[in-house]
Amino acid sequence: MTITESERDALYKTIFSRRDVRGEFLNKPVPEDILKRILKAAHHAPSVGFMQPWDFIVVQCPSTKQAIKEGFQKAHAESAEMFDSERKQQYSALKLEGILEAPLGICVTCDRSRNGPVVLGRTIKPEMDLYSSVCAIQNLWLAARAENLGVGWVSIIHDHVLRTALNIPDSIDIIAYLCVGYVSQFHEKPELEKRGWLSRRSLEAAIHYESWPED
Repeated sequence: MTITESERDALYKTIFSRRDVRGEFLNKPVPEDILKRILKAAHHAPSVGFMQPWDFIVVQCPSTKQAIKEGFQKAHAESAEMFDSERKQQYSALKLEGILEAPLGICVTCDRSRNGPVVLGRTIKPEMDLYSSVCAIQNLWLAARAENLGVGWVSIIHDHVLRTALNIPDSIDIIAYLCVGYVSQFHEKPELEKRGWLSRRSLEAAIHYESWPED
């Protein structure tokens, strides 16, 4: 199957306009057919040994979201204490989630026991199943952007909060809790870059040929 030039350009546009959305969610439901499309895109991610270790828990219940929000608030306060005074003040001013505002939450998990203890491609690097689940998240994120949906990854939360709120067994790894929904706008630049937290590293600095650089 050949990709046309216009299809190629659409893909790059989607990649470069993808954002981690936190404060722009609208109170607008996501149609079921669109939800299924982005989950189908996630489910078609590459996976080590074709083990497809992921599952997706879709969260819409306000009380469940509230429990997750309270877990975030505790972890957020804990995290703030890890920064020096100047960074702490900057950190505390950032909006870092949209748990209650987003119409959907999606928790992505990884069942590391799926298809047995020996998996093709995971025999030497057993963590490849975790990386496969992250590939599913990236597929979901890009598909959501193509549907004009925003996605925000809530990483500032302890796993035990999500296990309790979503009844996730200890045998299942939690990879991400995502906030998903329509938004009022997509920032032209990543918000952390826009607000001066960090600047984008140059591509040239990230590329090395043949070996790791001496310096």
